[in-house]
Amino acid sequence: MVPAENPQFGSIVLFFNEAQITRNGIFNTHNSHVWNDENPHARHVRGHQQRFSVNIWAGIVGDSLIGPFVLPPNLNGNAYFNFLHDNLTDLLEDVPLILRNRIWYQHDGAPAHFSQAVRGYLDETYPGRWIGRGGPVSWPPRSPDLTSLDYFLWGYLKSHVYYTPVETVEELTAKIFEACELVQNTPGIFERVRQNMVRRCNACIEVEGRHFEHLL
Repeated sequence: MVPAENPQFGSIVLFFNEAQITRNGIFNTHNSHVWNDENPHARHVRGHQQRFSVNIWAGIVGDSLIGPFVLPPNLNGNAYFNFLHDNLTDLLEDVPLILRNRIWYQHDGAPAHFSQAVRGYLDETYPGRWIGRGGPVSWPPRSPDLTSLDYFLWGYLKSHVYYTPVETVEELTAKIFEACELVQNTPGIFERVRQNMVRRCNACIEVEGRHFEHLL
């Protein structure tokens, strides 16, 4: 079911990932400049005495952003299984039934994703239709350039979250949900994300699995 055989396959896969979004984010001094006729003595706060973060799960399937959902700070196999068993079905309620009946589930090879309970649950819920380590279809390790959450969503969320300083964990969480709502309400955005993935897959095939960013 590669794109050449089924061009619509990407629209029935639930691509998902988790990300830990911190108060500080990532700050690169080479990308931050302040221009003035005189020395402005500009400062950028890079560290805080009070540190906090939010562990977020989100997924993309078809024209829907699933989540976000706040996970426990330390994700292990049991917590991930509980999320799949107790929460995922509710998160997928707004996805059309015809799509839910055909959906493929994709995740990477993180330790929490590889527990026996998780693999057993996916085998039962998505028989022959899940992609990941130990599943019926393998996913190449360390492949963020092929996962829409990694090459699109997390960067979009962080650019919105860190546009202004974040002072509390409640504010951080609210900004994450606000950014996700903006994504969901942007016309045509998921079609562009799918087109981008097809280009990335073709580039990956062209270089036989080596680095392909320079071809995009």
